Amino acid sequence: MLRLSKLADYAIVIASHSAREPERTYTAAEVAETVNIALPTVQKVLKHLGRAEIFRSERGAHGGYRLARRPEDIHIAQIIAALEGPIGLTECSLAENHCQQSDDCDIRGNWTLINRAIRTALETVTLADMVKPAPREMPISLSGLRANVR
Repeated sequence: MLRLSKLADYAIVIASHSAREPERTYTAAEVAETVNIALPTVQKVLKHLGRAEIFRSERGAHGGYRLARRPEDIHIAQIIAALEGPIGLTECSLAENHCQQSDDCDIRGNWTLINRAIRTALETVTLADMVKPAPREMPISLSGLRANVR
């Protein structure tokens, strides 16, 4: 089963919460209380998202955290990468020669195709999309990916 880490999941929840009022600055305590995630965890996630320039911190009496860009300009793939690093299902889909079988593997290109499809899907969804009601179906086309794989 493919799963995001809890921290990546929390990061999407926190960023989506902020995307509802993107101009607003939130304290970590406000976010923790609103989204019902422990304060130390929220602080850790916000630190990662700050390093990735998804959030920015503001000091002072009215300081806190706010989105660094418009919700339409922040993709879910960027949030996941901020917490987990590059998106890849297998070692070979991230870099060559990380696997003992890489020299003799005849399916590596197919893993790359699958990895690219997942990454593309995650790059298609923005924070602005996350705060809208969910569509009944989300069509994903893999055509066009094959030409870029090998």
